[in-house]
Amino acid sequence: MNETKAFICPTCGAPLDYQNSQDPTIRCPFCDTSIIVPEELRTNKPQGTPSKVAISLPVGLPVQTGAPEQIARRSIAAVLIAASVSVVVIAGLVGILLTTGKHQTGIRGVAHGLAGGPSRVVLSFGGEGTGPGMFQDARHVAVDGRGNVYVGEYQDGRIQMFDPAGKFLGLWRLDRKKVLTGFAVDRQGIAYAVLSGAGINRYEAATGKFLDKIGYQEDYGFEDVQVTADGGLVTFWCSIHDDIVRFDPQGKVVFTIQKAISGQTDESELSARIASDGLGNIFALGEFNNAVFKFSPEGKYLNRFGGEGDQPGQFRAPGAIGVDGQGRVYVSDFKGIQIFDGEGRYIDLIKVDGFAFGMMFDDRNELFVTTGKKVIKYEVTLGAK
Repeated sequence: MNETKAFICPTCGAPLDYQNSQDPTIRCPFCDTSIIVPEELRTNKPQGTPSKVAISLPVGLPVQTGAPEQIARRSIAAVLIAASVSVVVIAGLVGILLTTGKHQTGIRGVAHGLAGGPSRVVLSFGGEGTGPGMFQDARHVAVDGRGNVYVGEYQDGRIQMFDPAGKFLGLWRLDRKKVLTGFAVDRQGIAYAVLSGAGINRYEAATGKFLDKIGYQEDYGFEDVQVTADGGLVTFWCSIHDDIVRFDPQGKVVFTIQKAISGQTDESELSARIASDGLGNIFALGEFNNAVFKFSPEGKYLNRFGGEGDQPGQFRAPGAIGVDGQGRVYVSDFKGIQIFDGEGRYIDLIKVDGFAFGMMFDDRNELFVTTGKKVIKYEVTLGAK
């Protein structure tokens, strides 16, 4: 009798079901990656070997560099929190299946539903591969003032540029030995990249020419970076604790919100994504706290919304955050992209063909989403709500 076992996709962190067989690989239904099944889960394993569940840390945790005592503290916290998150994600998806009455194929059906809803797809480009215009693990997308689209790969250092219609224009490379944890491009075509949690590097977005580095009190700890409406930067920094750091357009620190998330929840936050609206309000998506935290343009805490769960307005493994021209907040998780007003009231859901790792709005208020293997552009059709 076949026994179903579960393990975690090392690419996107999704839970996978595996029926006992001799197949050496399984394809993830979320990110479509072909994954080698752990040897201990196959039926041809040596007799007497106990079954195990392989749990991988969520992709995107900061690379552990710095002083030994800092590494030890961050590593222990990351392992404990990541194990808890993995269990919660598995339990949440089981709950979704029971609610919808669907089996494993039902999970893909939820991700693939594109008809109707508050948006329509107007463009899709890319595909799996290493050639020009193709992607292996694209998690970052940015748009400059001309509408050119920049897509950053998580691991191989490629930054590819496309025109507004999705035509490939060129590519350049970052350090291949480091992972890209944060990426943004301003209206003037200056790119900002965070590599393996180090400082913020500036480049000419069209050519990849290195310009300079925006420093801070330590060279390690940055997780994400986004451009603000005034041309400055808002960043998440997690070296000593979870801080939000606001820079002006010249790269000087305006203010720091110390313990921006843990100060509100008394729970550690090792990974957060950042966005801001046209008025300067800052939104931090705490991936481990499953909530969005809103701060004023001066850095004052205002409110939070979300919470762990599978109901509308709740999050299960959130991954990206963005704000449109009307100040509405968009948050991706396994359900798709949930839409909130600026005060955190739930509005609607965009179902995505895949998992939305990154998102960005252009000047026409069109939403660009990267799902790892392709880029999708949506026209948001919500009325004034």
